[in-house]
Amino acid sequence: MTIVRTIATAPSPTATPGRDRAIDLVRACCIAGVVILHAMMVGVAVTDGAPSFVNASDGTAWIVPLSWLLQVMPLFFVIGGFSGATAFRRARRRGQDGIDFVAGRIHRLLLPAVVTIATVGALLAALAAAGTPPDLVALAGFRFAQPLWFLGVFLVCQALLPALLRLHERAPARTIAALAAAAVAVDAMRIGTGIDALGFLNLAFVWLTLQQLGFFLADGTIDALSQHTRIFGAAAAIAALATSFIAGVHSPDLVANINPPTTALLLVGIAHTVLFSLLRGRLARFAARPVPARLIDAVTPRAMTVYLWHMPVLLVLAGLTAAGTLVTALPLPAIDGTAWWLSRPAWLALALAATAFVAWPLARIEAIPSPRGTRSPGRLALATTAGTAAVALLLVAGTSVLTAAVAVALLAGALRLARAPHAPARRSRTADPSIIGG
Repeated sequence: MTIVRTIATAPSPTATPGRDRAIDLVRACCIAGVVILHAMMVGVAVTDGAPSFVNASDGTAWIVPLSWLLQVMPLFFVIGGFSGATAFRRARRRGQDGIDFVAGRIHRLLLPAVVTIATVGALLAALAAAGTPPDLVALAGFRFAQPLWFLGVFLVCQALLPALLRLHERAPARTIAALAAAAVAVDAMRIGTGIDALGFLNLAFVWLTLQQLGFFLADGTIDALSQHTRIFGAAAAIAALATSFIAGVHSPDLVANINPPTTALLLVGIAHTVLFSLLRGRLARFAARPVPARLIDAVTPRAMTVYLWHMPVLLVLAGLTAAGTLVTALPLPAIDGTAWWLSRPAWLALALAATAFVAWPLARIEAIPSPRGTRSPGRLALATTAGTAAVALLLVAGTSVLTAAVAVALLAGALRLARAPHAPARRSRTADPSIIGG
């Protein structure tokens, strides 16, 4: 009941004045891009009178150019580095330290995740009780869990941010070079041995390198480069990426390069970061206009909620589509066919609208201020480990009623570990309104 009362009395999420509007604009576009990409990939099929969820991009050619346009996860981590460094430095000026920062990050990442995973677990139980085929329930749980990798990796990156920022402030070039070299070494081992599982080591090195790149953006180092140098850097990254496609080092499907992460994502992140730097002034002016400003103010404090809830929303919409097809006996348009493509604009508009409808009230959870954090680094390390283990469980075993219950217990334990013993329920909020990249 305590958490229910806290949610009910939480302030409505609002954006904070004085933020970097260009960063907020890009973040809002990125989160919309994630929803659009996943909406395009969620397909419905009815076989032998039974509905099923399928990956609509399997075996298609359109996923390659779409992935070039909508593979924004590298930029998410760059923005996370930029905003995390900015927030941590501001906290240091207020007398706080890395322990305070990490405790707040754990709370803001894991509290909304607890509610989402618990709700999905309850929905899966309801589907099973209603007689839904077990295979379909399991598939829905598997699809829900797939985007959660971001939560686990981003949690670790943010927990390490204070230490990595200190290294950056002492030796910026050597620190990012070491992380990038480790990512390249993992890729080389994966390719050389043919053991794809080795590539999962880059869940650390690729994303930490991109977060580190965000520190350079926060310092103004990238913006200080001449325009010609930045254009050359973006062109070099794109040329290297194209060469890797031609040579067969990386798949031209940038979605495929995320599981496991490859160094292609580093090149994407470099290109996106430099292009952002080149367009930063124009983006800031556009973001200051009334309509974009209102949209940014709506999305920024709800970014984590949108990310966590967009897949459950898409799966519900897909399930309703399948149910409607069975009731009306109308055939579904063949995936990748003309009728399917003609229906995509309406489907994408529905997906975005439904996600916004769900995220609007649920963002109150994301807005709950952090309680006073523990002063024990050991407790924070255990909290980060428990949170990461919860996500790993859902990714490896899939989301079921049982795994959702275990994951919720682990996340609740992580939140308790990150909180100071006998801490008051709430404290004044000082953090940025968006935890994703902020």
